Amino acid sequence: IFATEILVEAVSIKKPVGTPRWPLHAGVEVVVTMDTPSISVNDSKVSFYLGNEYSLFDNISGVSLDADTSRSREVNRNGTNKSKWTWGPDGQGAVLLVNCDRDGPGSGMDDTDRHVQSSADLQDMSPMILRTQGPSDIFANYKLVLHVSMFDADKVRVFHLHNGNESLSQYKHVLGSNKLSYTVERGEDIFYVEGLAFPDAGFSGLVSFHATLLEVSHKDLPDTPVFKETVVFHVAPWIMTPNTLKPLEVFVCSIEMDSESPNADFLETVRSFVEKTKCKLTICPEVENRGDRWIQDEMELGYVEAPHRSFPVVFDSPRNRGLRDFPFKRVLGPNFGYVTRELPNGQVTSLDSFGNLDVSPPVTVGGKEYPLGRILIGSSLPRFGGRKMTKIVTDFLYAQKVQAPVELYSDWLNVGHVDEFLSFVPAPDRKGFRLLLANPSACYKLFKEKQKEGHGDAALFKGLKREEITIEAILADKMLHHENFYVQNCIDWNRSILKQKLGLTEGDIIDIPQLFKLEGSWAAAFFPNMVNMLVLGKDLGIPKPFGPITDGQCCLEAKVCSLLEPLGLTCTFINDFFSYHVLSGEVHCGTNVRRQPFSFKWWNMIP
Repeated sequence: IFATEILVEAVSIKKPVGTPRWPLHAGVEVVVTMDTPSISVNDSKVSFYLGNEYSLFDNISGVSLDADTSRSREVNRNGTNKSKWTWGPDGQGAVLLVNCDRDGPGSGMDDTDRHVQSSADLQDMSPMILRTQGPSDIFANYKLVLHVSMFDADKVRVFHLHNGNESLSQYKHVLGSNKLSYTVERGEDIFYVEGLAFPDAGFSGLVSFHATLLEVSHKDLPDTPVFKETVVFHVAPWIMTPNTLKPLEVFVCSIEMDSESPNADFLETVRSFVEKTKCKLTICPEVENRGDRWIQDEMELGYVEAPHRSFPVVFDSPRNRGLRDFPFKRVLGPNFGYVTRELPNGQVTSLDSFGNLDVSPPVTVGGKEYPLGRILIGSSLPRFGGRKMTKIVTDFLYAQKVQAPVELYSDWLNVGHVDEFLSFVPAPDRKGFRLLLANPSACYKLFKEKQKEGHGDAALFKGLKREEITIEAILADKMLHHENFYVQNCIDWNRSILKQKLGLTEGDIIDIPQLFKLEGSWAAAFFPNMVNMLVLGKDLGIPKPFGPITDGQCCLEAKVCSLLEPLGLTCTFINDFFSYHVLSGEVHCGTNVRRQPFSFKWWNMIP
């Protein structure tokens, strides 16, 4: 079955009615197309006359390279526009996962070997099918080659299901790494593709595979390409999860009693708090953390997703202190992936820790939607000598595209992390969340109110075997006031950026009373930093501030409860004073949370 058309000066002319022939003349272009592949050699003929009859035999073989371009979990046969990958709900193009978990028996990630280790390993890969149709005699003078460019070869690996036998030993590594091409026999061949690299600087995440039909004209001459089919995959990005998503697992370290700052009491409180929320609790023992309790700084827990598969992935920070082996040795495992970015020279600053990394809930900014939120990175002002997160990490975060990062100013802090002045909590109204910001002015306002109420002699740190300080003394300390005026300016700078980049108004922000003190030219929390909290759904684990007792309760705790409980949130104050606060950290710094992925599919957004 064939259809023909004639082009006269690029204008299509249909066959004249009532005659089996078209009149031809010089300059006429004849286009002959076939609707279906040939059944036998020379089964279709088009005749034309130029004094005598001449015949053109049109033997058509069907070659189709297919993948799940519709993102429907099914390989689409003869899909259209397979050589283009487009974003959005009406977009198309196949998705590829970096096979960075450990389903096999080895000690490394699945993408580090050239074998299919298990059926679970195979499920992390994306299928690709190469189909050929037409008379077998045609292929006597042709060969079919599956190939990938040298620029993409180190980003993927392809396995071929050999002979249709589905035993693991029959999956042959045919493309990727140092393999650029593979000659395929005629028929229907199933391939499985795994990603080896996340999007990054210099790599958009797009990988193209080609099936080319080559005519073998003579043994001493090069093969001639006569047809090429292309399919494009996009490597799935690594995605962070905000506080508003459901918590699934909490990580915390155990520091033993022989340590100078054990955390047994803190650990027991966290255990009870987590049990109440019905989350899984994973405790990293001291033999594995080697005295490093800052598990938030060591890793960030996110995920990857394709239409057919999703699994969590831990991003291991380059800080490499006592917890440096924990993400790889204990978190990486079946259906739990791993990624890291290491500095070649090993020189890191505090801003390279992942307490300096956060992500907002979904937001809309000036009509532009960010359905997966926006990553927040602490940085410095544009001045000489300021600390910044290392470029190799920020390049990775920007390259994921789906959570367009926002850089904030955190270098004014001693530790320098964004979680020292901000957090997000779920809310039933407005945008579905509130941004919490530490606020010295709100704290001074509260203390002045309590002084007017006759509580000027109420003191912070009561019962802590530590020098107490009254409300009156705090209000009279001019240097402390100047320091917090400076801190408030730094936080207000970030407030403006957050309002602009996240599309927030003042109604979306809650000010948490907090004071800071300067240590040299950098600031640290004066009392336990309440914004540095553990958010598990509607349950908040907040550092106990040990504020002044007025009317029988801590006035700081009472103020925070009055701000957050109307949102349906429950406040639990956790004593972290000696186990974390005096060491320049708080509850959030000492915990980490794996959360449920977004229901929104990343490929449906438009970056």
